[in-house]
Amino acid sequence: MIAPARPDLSQLKADYDRDGYVVVPQLFSPTEVAELIAAFEAIHHAGQSELIHTDNIRDARDPLAQWPRVVHPHRFNQTARQHLLHPTVHDVLKVLLDDDEPVAAQTMYYFKPPGARGQALHQDNLYLLVKPGTCIGAWTAMDICDEQNGCLLVVPGSHLGNLVCNQHDADTTDSFTPNHVPVPKGMKVTPVRMQPGDTLFFHGNIIHGSSANRHPTRFRRSFIGHYAAGSLDEISKFYLPLVRFDGTEVEVAAVTGGGACGDTWIGAAH
Repeated sequence: MIAPARPDLSQLKADYDRDGYVVVPQLFSPTEVAELIAAFEAIHHAGQSELIHTDNIRDARDPLAQWPRVVHPHRFNQTARQHLLHPTVHDVLKVLLDDDEPVAAQTMYYFKPPGARGQALHQDNLYLLVKPGTCIGAWTAMDICDEQNGCLLVVPGSHLGNLVCNQHDADTTDSFTPNHVPVPKGMKVTPVRMQPGDTLFFHGNIIHGSSANRHPTRFRRSFIGHYAAGSLDEISKFYLPLVRFDGTEVEVAAVTGGGACGDTWIGAAH
């Protein structure tokens, strides 16, 4: 098997700084994608309800209730932990973080079956509350991702603005989350089409989300890691302990209150 080519890290950095996101094609090999799919199929079919995240979806007919996402699987599954700490992910993150050593904060896995709602436009650091600086997401496609099955949507350049606290009600027929961040004037939403094994790196302030999976048969599975610079001082308690790329765990101070959006911000509870 031919290994994926090493990405041009200097060009990735320039694109990331300009747009707030960048895609590294085939960062995960077909074998690694297959390992992740198998691991999460096993978790799902084992019915390990204590290991999944229901998002308070109580309607058993909802596709997201039938295929709920898995949150923090690196805390109990070795395959998830191994891929969270992928060496090429480390190399890309270190460049994007201006040579600061990254630490891992979270893993998630979305099945997103046919008919599943997406997630309204949002900014991740409203929830992680990394300080100083921000978080970086690494979103790896397990399937072909396009507009039909609810690929990621980003607003290029929106990472250069502030976190948006004044949010609007989302269309909950299309989004499983209730709030959305409006698109800034003069900017537009761009779909990110991806192939299995492609990894999207995105800034914690960039506005992003996804629409519903409207394809009749295709899933849109994805494995996500969230990271921060190792020099951070604080993060939301939900993401502690952090994990270094050598596998050791590290604690930092837990944020008190809601960060930039005040003590009543929902992210303070995460």
